[in-house]
Amino acid sequence: MPPAQGPAVPSAVPGLTLVPTAIDSIPGFESDRLVEALPALHLSCDRFLALPESRTIGPGALAGTVADWHPICEGFAALPAADEGAFRAFMSENLVAFRVVDGKEGAADKGLFTGYYESELDGSLTPSGPASVPLYSPPDDMVMADLGLFESDLQGQKISGRLADGRLVPYFSRAEIDDGALAGRGLELLWIDDPVDAFFLHVQGSGRVRLPDGGSLRVGYAGSNGLPFYAIGRHMLDKGIISRDQASMQGIRDWLRSHPAEGKAIMELNSRYIFFQPIEGPGPIGAQGVALTPERSLAVDTAFIPLGIPVFLDTTWPGSDRPLQRLMVAQDTGAAIQGVVRGDFFWGTGDAALAYAGKMKQPGSYYLFLPRSVAARLRAGS
Repeated sequence: MPPAQGPAVPSAVPGLTLVPTAIDSIPGFESDRLVEALPALHLSCDRFLALPESRTIGPGALAGTVADWHPICEGFAALPAADEGAFRAFMSENLVAFRVVDGKEGAADKGLFTGYYESELDGSLTPSGPASVPLYSPPDDMVMADLGLFESDLQGQKISGRLADGRLVPYFSRAEIDDGALAGRGLELLWIDDPVDAFFLHVQGSGRVRLPDGGSLRVGYAGSNGLPFYAIGRHMLDKGIISRDQASMQGIRDWLRSHPAEGKAIMELNSRYIFFQPIEGPGPIGAQGVALTPERSLAVDTAFIPLGIPVFLDTTWPGSDRPLQRLMVAQDTGAAIQGVVRGDFFWGTGDAALAYAGKMKQPGSYYLFLPRSVAARLRAGS
């Protein structure tokens, strides 16, 4: 049965339309164990409550202000940790659900949902043996320019580069960095023993590196060279290098390892290069600045969806048509996550998580939850 819904509510975000939906009619809402998302919500609320109450949340103040979320976060904090009934009742009484619709795509509420994970790989604090692929800290000659400071119609757009002969030029590409553009500058954080593992660490943005002494070091995103992301899997598929059956993360990784020379050239088609920093304590850390929760954290396009907001995902398990429907929290973003109805499901750490993340490419939709105060203002403005 389709969800019960009201008339569409236009938002202040171009291309984004919200459709009020009865919470208990959302597909899968009644069967999910919602309270399992509470730890992730606590982390996002901690970030909200550290901000001034007047601070707006999301593009076009879509999710209102921090003041709107104070009673919601305080209510979450007062709930028993594992009381499904109390959590479910609190959500129903205090939050309003909206189906997210892409107004630019003919009112489409279906989009693409992929998966990601925290990789585990082997490396060393010093270059030794096979550990010869450096992970770099952010370079000090990289310049970030806010274009909105120069032209009002470029608000929110930024570029990265470096100064050369008094001009701002694009920063070094992956191929240039692989060929030594940053070598000898003391930026090496770690050395990895497999160039393919290092490449996928760049794609995922965070990982746990196992060290020779039995210890480990978690690393996370600290910046990029500002160049665009290029999906090498799509390139390999379009060129007939791999078949559709091989076009999973695992299949691409296996092909790159078995064809090292061709693989290097293909990886360098993705000019975007990631710089890393050590992460202390729980992780990995998402774009909201909080540790991600396996199977409850979602990466979104922050041009449309605010970080820290609960969302309900309606999609299918990787490689199947079995429903995957659960309460998530928007806590991360990514260069490839672009669009109104677009998400990246965080599966956790290691090969078990990779088994799901690597083959997830599912159609689906989602619903976001807003405080009743924010929902009332949206309706009043429609």
